[in-house]
Amino acid sequence: MQRLVMLGADKLRKPENRLYAQGSLNGSTWEARHELFSVKYLLHLPFLFFAIWLGGGLWWVSRRLFGNEGGFFALGLYCFCPAIVRSAVTPNNEVLAMWGLYGLVYTAIGVAHAMHGPRRKWRPRIALLTLALGLTAAAHLLAAIIGFVMAVVWMMYLAERRRSYVMQILVFAAVGALAILFAFYAFRLAPFSYIFTGGGARLWFALDGAKRFFLSPANAPIIVATLVALLLYVSARRCRYFGNTAPLVMVLLLFPLVTTQTVSQPWLWALPFLFTFVGGVFADVLEMRQRKMFLALSGAILFMQAILCLSLLPEIAR
Repeated sequence: MQRLVMLGADKLRKPENRLYAQGSLNGSTWEARHELFSVKYLLHLPFLFFAIWLGGGLWWVSRRLFGNEGGFFALGLYCFCPAIVRSAVTPNNEVLAMWGLYGLVYTAIGVAHAMHGPRRKWRPRIALLTLALGLTAAAHLLAAIIGFVMAVVWMMYLAERRRSYVMQILVFAAVGALAILFAFYAFRLAPFSYIFTGGGARLWFALDGAKRFFLSPANAPIIVATLVALLLYVSARRCRYFGNTAPLVMVLLLFPLVTTQTVSQPWLWALPFLFTFVGGVFADVLEMRQRKMFLALSGAILFMQAILCLSLLPEIAR
């Protein structure tokens, strides 16, 4: 893209003033590498973009479910989580899988809700579900499989009298997702067969990732918020409903997973669901009598987490 922009700008100059008259940018990217600038930043930019996109999606979902207070509290925890910042500024597929899995689960929930309305509203959501499943599979096959299985569970639970349509919708979405994934392999069968033979979705169970996250001093305010949210979820009946239960189930499912064939971090995929759960529970208790106390606690948690995250930025940059 940078080469095209530079060539386009060069054509606007007079022939005698052109910088690349000898065609130094018309060869391969490798041959033109000395002409490009800020390559280090351009390589990181797509991953930063997807992390910002995921933050926007998390805020939108949390705000729709829990209101402004729950949405902004979940977004604040997300923005000041060092693990999220580190994954956003490092080229890796974890942030892509995290973005895809979160979008896939809540798109499936959205499709299930839409099934109670007129059929004309189904199609755009089913198309979005297909796209989410295909992009998630391109990022990490295990994330797509987990997302598909949980889509079956949540849609069967929410569809009620329309359950007979759920498997039809998901079969169409799976076929479309395979086509999208095939396109990522340039429509070549030999490399595409690797997704069936490479073992990219092999997994086992271990708590190494959960220990790494919850025992890190950099996440202390998030840990406090999680413990308070779990205590309130167990003790307060008004906190136990589908909007809070669904992300909690995803957290409990993803944190113990480890991949055995590829180097990956499924515990990182659980973080957006964790922040959604915490934001939902805190939004509920902010409507109780103890609103002032929990409002002060929420502000203190966000403030301390922001200070810790900012202090770790030099280490993340290295």
